[in-house]
Amino acid sequence: MSTIFTQIVEGEIPARIVYEDETTVAFLDANPLAPGHTLVIPKDEYERLNDVPADVATDLYDTIHRMVPAVEDAVDADATTVAFNNGEEAGQEVPHVHCHIVPRFEGDGGGPIHAVAGEAPDLDDDELDEIAAGIESEA
Repeated sequence: MSTIFTQIVEGEIPARIVYEDETTVAFLDANPLAPGHTLVIPKDEYERLNDVPADVATDLYDTIHRMVPAVEDAVDADATTVAFNNGEEAGQEVPHVHCHIVPRFEGDGGGPIHAVAGEAPDLDDDELDEIAAGIESEA
């Protein structure tokens, strides 16, 4: 079964599409967190960033790079939060990779990205070294 985003790509569900190329599409979020909240997706379905082929990831980033200043300029935003929720436990509600470009304004009440995970863990140097080594070995 295709995701709601695939149905948008295929024209089965209407959306306010603001950019489209061969491999990506950008459209306004139907439930915006701020005026101009835009989603950027690959046209093909990939559930997680880990699943996106390198060439599609490059195209996706190119579109994000193009859209951030366009969104900021269109709504006169002071800044943007640009983020992916990668997996259901991270808050990903649609199992189709999507990048949020959320315009931010002085005094908007939103917090930094560090606020999304709750209380920060208390890790000592040995734990940090072990985590770094594990990541490095997988990269």
